Amino acid sequence: MSNVQKKSDVILIGAGVMSATLGSMLKELAPEWDIKVFEKLDNAGEESSNEWNNAGTGHAALCELNYTTEKADGSIDTTKAVRVNEQFQVSRQFWSYLVKSNLIENPQDFIMPIPHMSLVQGEENVAFLQKRFEALSNIPLFQDMEFSDDPEKLKEWIPLIMEDRTQDQPIAATKIDSGTDVNFGALTRKLFDHLEETGVEVNYKHSVEDIKRTSDGSWEVKVHDLANDKLEFHTAKFIFIGGGGGSLPLLQKTGIPESKNIGGFPVSGLFMVCNNPDVVEKHHGKVYGKAKVGAPPMSVPHLDTRFIDNKKSLLFGPYAGFSPKFLKTGSNFDLLGSVKPSNVLTMLSAGAKELALTKYLIQQVLSSKEQRMEELREFIPNAKSEDWDIVVAGQRVQVIKDTEAGGKGTLQFGTEVVCAQDGSIAALLGASPGASTAVQVMLELLQRCFPQHIKEWEPKIKEMVPSYGVSLAENPEMFREIHTETEEALGLTVNGPINGAESKSS
Repeated sequence: MSNVQKKSDVILIGAGVMSATLGSMLKELAPEWDIKVFEKLDNAGEESSNEWNNAGTGHAALCELNYTTEKADGSIDTTKAVRVNEQFQVSRQFWSYLVKSNLIENPQDFIMPIPHMSLVQGEENVAFLQKRFEALSNIPLFQDMEFSDDPEKLKEWIPLIMEDRTQDQPIAATKIDSGTDVNFGALTRKLFDHLEETGVEVNYKHSVEDIKRTSDGSWEVKVHDLANDKLEFHTAKFIFIGGGGGSLPLLQKTGIPESKNIGGFPVSGLFMVCNNPDVVEKHHGKVYGKAKVGAPPMSVPHLDTRFIDNKKSLLFGPYAGFSPKFLKTGSNFDLLGSVKPSNVLTMLSAGAKELALTKYLIQQVLSSKEQRMEELREFIPNAKSEDWDIVVAGQRVQVIKDTEAGGKGTLQFGTEVVCAQDGSIAALLGASPGASTAVQVMLELLQRCFPQHIKEWEPKIKEMVPSYGVSLAENPEMFREIHTETEEALGLTVNGPINGAESKSS
């Protein structure tokens, strides 16, 4: 093994959608900076960003019921739904900028229009859905949503789900046509192709083994070049750890105070994929239901039309599972290895708190294919086992940390950026809505890590994301204008541009 030492301005660890997004933004804002990327696998977007490892929903809170909660007085809290939707609008604006600037092409390779629907059964759930629909319809971002509890109307919207269904309880759905299916794997690969064209050095089969602070305040990364079995040492003024589930162990190696009292809890997932083209053709939409009592938010059942390699697919899931690995390609010792003196109490507290979740995950792991088919039949009553195959989805590592609200060892369901106080190093942890909010998350990272540059960068940021610093929910005119522009740039105008029409209810 020989040692090589090289300097650069920025090092990105992990070739997923987050590093791809940050790299693409920095190349626009500071084109002269020298950027290097290290990825353990032999291609970009192979872990959580891969199209088979996530739901591909452009998460805009159009159909995800867990983003709208019922308050004690019975009213609906839409705060999180608005926030998630606005974050996705930011991603769409940046992607549109890249397409219009000819930095990436053929957006239909990674984004397609698809209706987003929520489906519920039972009197209480139908009443909740109606209230949710009424609360969201008053907000410009959701104004084209439709609601129906008429079985005949639902047969038009979701024929496969309504076929052979015994109607022994009320059923209702909402539908909005401006939803999208996003192939984050294809997007990630496009962004890395673009980065390589702009001179970014992308090193595949390079595993980062250690990160240390140097005497001059920069960071040194110890990298194992797996193809040639040699060690390299690279230094940079700024490092971003975007290695999905692999980010936590690397963050811990930095020794920064912000890395203490943080743990990770891995959750794996499975999807059922339909192998019968006749069944696939009968469904067009992403239909989200309600999570079962005791189930974590990331296991909300949904039946999804997906476009993968320009071919229409149908997936149902996700079934939660458990593996001690932090990455699909990780080690069975990942979880154990992540327990340190600084987070052992946090981890133990989480274990005691999350007994219901642990029990749920064990049940999921032990489920047979037939038990999984029974869950699918709640969506497709006449689903046949032979039409469906099981696919293992990506690993997610949920963040465990001490919070004021939740106390010690609180499990976080979301995406979290951990930054050193001086902004010289940052890591991205957590899961959904992750990829959909990548651009917003990276904008926030830029503000925290490069405060000294933000003023000079602002005009360019506004060119890339016209709504930067503005709430679209509070500026309906701007929202409509931007939404129409991004629909056209990304080729999503199949259903015509969004307009000021009243929301419809039947």
